[in-house]
Amino acid sequence: MVVQRSENKTDEAKTQEIAKQLLSAIQEKRSFFAQLQDQMRWDDKLLAWAMSNPGLRVQLFRFIDCLPALRSKAEIARHLKEYLTVEEVELPDALKKLLNFSSGDSMPGQIAATTVSTAVETLAQKYIAGENIKQAIKTIERLRKDKMAFTMDLLGEAVITEAEAQSYLEGYLELMTQLTEAAKKWPKVPQIDEADGEELPRVQVSVKLTAFYSQFDPLDAKGSERRVSDRIRTLLRHAEKVGAGVHFDIEQYHYKDLTFSILKRLLLEEEFRHRRHIGLTLQAYLRDSEKDLKDLIEWAKQRGTPVTLRLIKGAYWDLETIAAKQKHWPQPVYNDKAATDANFERLTELLLENHEYIYAAIGSHNVRSQAKAIALAQRLNIPRRRFELQVLYGMGDKLAKVLAQQGHRVRMYCPYGELLPGMAYLIRRLLENTANTSFLRQSLEERPGEELIAPPNPNGKGELEIHSPALPNAAADTDFADAQAREKVVQALQSVRQQLGKTYLPRINGDRINTANTVDSVNPSNPSETIGTIGLLSIEQADRAIATAKAALPQWRNTPPAQRAAILRKAADLMEQRRPELCAWMMLEVGKPLSQCDGEVSEGIDFCRYYANEMERLARGYNYDVAGETNRYHYQPRGITVVIAPWNFPFAIPTGMTVASLVTGNCTLLKPAEVSSVIAAKIGEILIEAGIPPGVFQYVPCQGSSVGSHLVKHPEVNTIAFTGSQEVGCRIYADAAVLQPGQRHLKKVIAEMGGKNAIIVDESADLDRAVAGVVQSAFGYSGQKCSACSRAIVLEPVYESFLTRTLEATRSLNVGAAEDPSTQVGPVIDASARDRIRGYIDKGKSEAELALEMPAPDTGYFIGPVIFTEVRPDAAIAQEEIFGPVLSVMRAKTFDEALEIANGTQFALTGGLYSRTPSHIQRATAEFEVGNLYINRGITGAIVARQSFGGFKLSGVGSKAGGPDYLLQFLEPRTVTENIQRQGFAPIPEME
Repeated sequence: MVVQRSENKTDEAKTQEIAKQLLSAIQEKRSFFAQLQDQMRWDDKLLAWAMSNPGLRVQLFRFIDCLPALRSKAEIARHLKEYLTVEEVELPDALKKLLNFSSGDSMPGQIAATTVSTAVETLAQKYIAGENIKQAIKTIERLRKDKMAFTMDLLGEAVITEAEAQSYLEGYLELMTQLTEAAKKWPKVPQIDEADGEELPRVQVSVKLTAFYSQFDPLDAKGSERRVSDRIRTLLRHAEKVGAGVHFDIEQYHYKDLTFSILKRLLLEEEFRHRRHIGLTLQAYLRDSEKDLKDLIEWAKQRGTPVTLRLIKGAYWDLETIAAKQKHWPQPVYNDKAATDANFERLTELLLENHEYIYAAIGSHNVRSQAKAIALAQRLNIPRRRFELQVLYGMGDKLAKVLAQQGHRVRMYCPYGELLPGMAYLIRRLLENTANTSFLRQSLEERPGEELIAPPNPNGKGELEIHSPALPNAAADTDFADAQAREKVVQALQSVRQQLGKTYLPRINGDRINTANTVDSVNPSNPSETIGTIGLLSIEQADRAIATAKAALPQWRNTPPAQRAAILRKAADLMEQRRPELCAWMMLEVGKPLSQCDGEVSEGIDFCRYYANEMERLARGYNYDVAGETNRYHYQPRGITVVIAPWNFPFAIPTGMTVASLVTGNCTLLKPAEVSSVIAAKIGEILIEAGIPPGVFQYVPCQGSSVGSHLVKHPEVNTIAFTGSQEVGCRIYADAAVLQPGQRHLKKVIAEMGGKNAIIVDESADLDRAVAGVVQSAFGYSGQKCSACSRAIVLEPVYESFLTRTLEATRSLNVGAAEDPSTQVGPVIDASARDRIRGYIDKGKSEAELALEMPAPDTGYFIGPVIFTEVRPDAAIAQEEIFGPVLSVMRAKTFDEALEIANGTQFALTGGLYSRTPSHIQRATAEFEVGNLYINRGITGAIVARQSFGGFKLSGVGSKAGGPDYLLQFLEPRTVTENIQRQGFAPIPEME
């Protein structure tokens, strides 16, 4: 059993006593803001301005984030002006004066660049213990003179390649070797080098599990554990050999459970079970942190040898809050800083009361938090070995010195490394330092001492609003960090596999009908596995389906829109209930990896709910009345719709097109792609169960070239909604334009026909994000998305570094069967697609330089990712849609040239820009010819309502799916005007 906390009324009094002593010792005699004078250093000025001006704070931090990528003083000056001279930011006089230059090349511009870049470097040096090992050792030796221990964190680029993961491990092995060699010369400091008769390691390093494997992902928990554990064992063996301690940090919430699971299992292995100089981290801002601590205590009891647990508040509050909002997940962190502080105190007490099993490292810059820990440790008479206090380098230096002077073991968390990879760390520290709720800021503002050390008083507010205003009831993707969620998919796959090989017949007027012809739908990961046999409609049966729809139309079009909307909402609920099963069908029938199947189910659900809301809005119509006359603007259904659906989004796109037609009162025939007809049958089952009447919706699998063409040309069809290739789309557009005998209307064609999508990467881009975004956008679902990135247009200054990391990141991807949780790149859809893509690869080898061609499994329709370089803008592989995992990396000298290349195709679907240059972002917004432009993120995965999807030029015709205009395409607008005068009399509304 976990030891329960005991209440002691003297704890608060003791906490106050200790806190007052600490506060008195560290407080400045003069107000921080009173020092804002010309003689202040610019780094202090920047911090002070950030604290006092929220708008300037945002722009300053954005500039600081960009600064390491800028290669000249002229560039620095230009960016400084672009970031800071915006209308919404009022600048201090000193900054206005500094920015009063005409160009970055001018002398005043050079001075401004030098002043600010030097100030930022000085700021970084406050929080980073050194840019190299020599500087870091000097910092450590200075700390030891003040009787402070350290833990060293190696800053580095985000680990997005296996080469970088291996480099991360090797960097720590070398760091431990160099530090322990240096430590042999350090004089012993008993206060930090020994405790309770035990010698403590003089060297400790802090590492992050996510950096040991580039594809670390809770979805692939077993694979991630296997790859990470091998490297952790190497690290721990070396630490034992040289005599260093190792502490494991915690980063984003998404990785927390897997991180704990891996470490708890590994540290129970006999080789490591008795190691004492190992630590883990717990974040008090997480709502489930108390449960985690209790679990860790029970685990430590089982282990039998204590580990250290570093208790911190947490450094990713903004990131966690934003991620929860975007993903519609419960917010994992407390909203209120006081709630975090209160939880920190609860956890401190629980941790210290269980010191026999877990040693405590209390990490905080808040005087009260540390005072509370000290008060509890004194009352519980905690042995010195089991209790230490920690602060971040540069954040709580004065507090650390005071604590050390009082005889406590104090450890400084010391990041070291170059400025560029350290920038993300610096921004987090600046955010923390300048936040309104920061203890450091409040103490600098000379808040009354009693306020600073008062017990935390949470405001009691619940979670922040986490839903999008565009779609309040948007579906949340599954959080596969939850082991139960992963298990549901495993069970669904087992269940679905037991159903393989069934026959799926067309549905006409609610009845399944036998067909003369059938086709097998197979698993592209393993073509010997038949998913289902599909009955193919004949022309005569197609005519019968049209006649049935025509008969059902009058009643359906007169069904109240609210009733039709309710059916869609019921369908959405059924989809949510069947989510794991639907994912399983997609993985097996079209070879799409799980995370992308799950997102597709969310999109289908969102289409149902959004279009239901939109139909109710449109159903209200518009009134434009004047005295004596009413004018009513309203909508009526167009009639019969044929939906011709693609295979690459086998659930979301057919669902979206179909329910848009149905909710607007049209009878609808769904013709799926042959290779994804089983999934389409599942959509039909859900719509029928939700309440769509017989004849209103009909499932009509058929051969596109014959029966599909017949449906397009049928005189009773009013609307064709198509997603697919440009060749087929243009043929449908032409056929639909021909007036057939007996046809009394012009047909409406909605056609989305693909793209040749480009991502521009400029010289100011965050390459960590750019490389990861391009790789994911190019090779997600094997490049078989109409939104996939097939061209990366990179400006020369960053071309080589971008290319090197992109090649390594792509090599790090796992190619395999879609149902394997480790897979990032699955099969292409069929043999025909595989052979066509191979043809383009052969063509590319004659047009450009082959930089990478990854191997792929022999079984199944696999093609490993391919990257070409030195690709001409007019090359076939740069102009024609390939629809496979083939990326062209193209070089541009200027941003103008990059835009020209990007716009130089017949398509205009999606595009992306990675840039931290405001003027480039503005120009791309205005000039990049795409229907969906994504800035500083991947270009796939549009979300209903938030990113309504569709392009122009030869990428398609019609309004954007999931947008406010989409339903209008299935409706005819009507205006009804009535003269309401009778013999000169008419009701007149009362005047205001």
